[in-house]
Amino acid sequence: QVQLVESGGGLVQAGGSLRLSCAASGRSFSNYAMGWFRQAPGKGREFVATISGSGRTTYYADSVKDRFTISRDNEKNTVYLQMNSLKPEDTAVYWCAARSGYYASTGLADFGSWGRGTQVTVSS
Repeated sequence: QVQLVESGGGLVQAGGSLRLSCAASGRSFSNYAMGWFRQAPGKGREFVATISGSGRTTYYADSVKDRFTISRDNEKNTVYLQMNSLKPEDTAVYWCAARSGYYASTGLADFGSWGRGTQVTVSS
């Protein structure tokens, strides 16, 4: 139903900031709750942040609370992940995903559409 393309990944130093973007192609973008997930080397894919279709409700993993912020611009069909105070343990491939439903969810299985991912590497 929706195609997603992530951008904004790269190499940054510990303590630095980076903003990821996810552009969506498809109708009724505001009807999709969105999420960000990541996978570090040797680990499974894990939840990072999610946002409801309206943008009024958000949830974060404990590991990124007070450092990361998820937001969306429904006029531009885009969701963002602002990452501050980056740590080496944030190094991972990051994916955005869309859920066919208005309410935010932290469950990986609830999201049916996925981007290709973007690499974030944080040096010490």
